[in-house]
Amino acid sequence: MAKFWKQLLVATAVLGISATTAACGQKSAPAKVKVVKKYDHKPEKAAKAIEKDNVKRQQELNKAKAALEKKKAAFAKKTKQPAKTTTTAAKPATQTTNQQLAAKNYSGEQEIIVNGNKPGFTSAELSTAKGAWEQYSNLDNLNRAIAGNALLNQSLMPTSKREGLTWDPTGWHNRRIASGWLYNRSHLIGYQLSGENNNPKNLMTGTRRLNSPLMLAHENDIAYYIKQSKSHYVRYQVQPVYRGNELVARGVHMRAQSIGDNSVSFNVYIFNVEDGYTINYADGTSSVAK
Repeated sequence: MAKFWKQLLVATAVLGISATTAACGQKSAPAKVKVVKKYDHKPEKAAKAIEKDNVKRQQELNKAKAALEKKKAAFAKKTKQPAKTTTTAAKPATQTTNQQLAAKNYSGEQEIIVNGNKPGFTSAELSTAKGAWEQYSNLDNLNRAIAGNALLNQSLMPTSKREGLTWDPTGWHNRRIASGWLYNRSHLIGYQLSGENNNPKNLMTGTRRLNSPLMLAHENDIAYYIKQSKSHYVRYQVQPVYRGNELVARGVHMRAQSIGDNSVSFNVYIFNVEDGYTINYADGTSSVAK
């Protein structure tokens, strides 16, 4: 019995000490609090909504323009007068011709600006009334590629894997160089834009550097713009520039204009040259530059 009372006294003492500690203001360690941060997605959602609305408005605008062009064409046919378009493209005071470009000699700058970088397409050439299209001029009497023209859109882009090229364009006398091959079978309108691959009317003998990176850089800019929306169109023209009856082009004249804005807009001439090599443009043979 005495043992019981002793244990009771010890327990009472312990409780007393605990109570005293609490009364003296000593606190136990605080419980850990988990802080959850919430990210505000409202700005992102608003931006996506605006972008979606812009695409819709652009599509509506393109449809309205196309409908207006059709009405004007029908009216012109009925009244036997040429139709006038609603938009006008700024025409340069003087147009640098391909003959003038052909006379130019490379002097260290491989790409030069033509006509102040203004494409110079007429309003009729920029019409989307007929939708996307592409055209290639017939080979000339020397079997040379002459021109590629298109109104580019997502609908023309390839859906199948590209196959190897087998057509040899005029002046095709290729040779190994340190970086690979001197020449490429260069597309006038790139495969990624048109899906045209082994088409003789769309292939020319171009130096490695002409084809990539110079022409490719412009093609990639166009492809990026077109992929942003199914309603995006780009008027595009590429012409090899020959001097007389030479079989290899001296360079390439490239013009492009996006429809409805200036996201894509250029007019350039790129010399068909390769550093370290001298090209005989008459037949495509070459030699190491001295």
